[in-house]
Amino acid sequence: MSDHKASMTMPAPSRLSDRVHVPVHQLILPLAVVVLFAGFAVRDPRVMSAGNLVNILQQSSFLFLFALAQTIVIIARGFDLSLGPTASMVSVGAALAMAGLAGGPYPELVIVAVGLVAGAAFGALVGAFNGAIVGYARVTPFVVTLGSFNIATGIATTLSGGHPVQGMPELFFGLFNTGSILGLPAPVVVAILLGLLVHYLLRRTVLGRGLYLVGTNMRAAEVAGLRVRLILTSAYVLSSVLTAFGALLLTARTGSGEPTLGGTLSLQSAAAAIVGGASFAGGSGGVGTALVGSIFIIVLSNGMNIVQISGYVQMIILGVIVVAGVVVDRLRAQ
Repeated sequence: MSDHKASMTMPAPSRLSDRVHVPVHQLILPLAVVVLFAGFAVRDPRVMSAGNLVNILQQSSFLFLFALAQTIVIIARGFDLSLGPTASMVSVGAALAMAGLAGGPYPELVIVAVGLVAGAAFGALVGAFNGAIVGYARVTPFVVTLGSFNIATGIATTLSGGHPVQGMPELFFGLFNTGSILGLPAPVVVAILLGLLVHYLLRRTVLGRGLYLVGTNMRAAEVAGLRVRLILTSAYVLSSVLTAFGALLLTARTGSGEPTLGGTLSLQSAAAAIVGGASFAGGSGGVGTALVGSIFIIVLSNGMNIVQISGYVQMIILGVIVVAGVVVDRLRAQ
């Protein structure tokens, strides 16, 4: 009887279009990526070369992790200005840990493992610092992460003496840069695995649902009995750990621990997240938005490099994109 009643109240859709519905606005950015790529390819055929396509894939995997890290705090109505310097500090800290053990009695696999743990620990510490002050002291994320921006920059520069850190084991580069699995470059595989893990966390766990509720309405989250302070702290810790993994992949690519590795990552990650569809108003965004936004930014940057647009002009264009994304977000919210 209950099954019959359910079938009466929930009729099966009669057409495929009823079962699969993709909002038009979600198709705009993927189409923009295709048009952008085609436009650059017409200007310079090198854009379509196999080597450049692999380069776009790898660069997108790096930015994806940073954009996903930024997206997590944006979902909770936050922002992380310290993402770039955190990446630099992780790169230097992990490289020093591995270089310090290299040449000793320890197997390379152990040395690499120590480097990964050290990098993740550096990231988690920055995230815990940001999250505790934002969550428990209720200080504005912009102010907190601006302070940690300077702290992380100073630590990275002090530890490295302002110079690249060399001496990491070859296994580190083999596992996270030159290696491949099923034909896919190692950075892409790592990005896919971490993306799937974060997708599960955001969509299937109490913490994930809590992040969206806190970002949508913090007061409602508190009334619902959620531990808002802990959720905010967890958001920044998770974000910084993802940043650490992205930094480790970039370190393997550059071949050294770089105190300037972060560069413009804070801006690029925010651009990718916002362009992809995350909202500074909180409560929206996810793995898909970070992925599409990252691909758009990398295709744009890659194309501008190939057609030889000045790096300074590229910075202006990237800034305009961030502002435009925020304006569109505001209009969409209204």
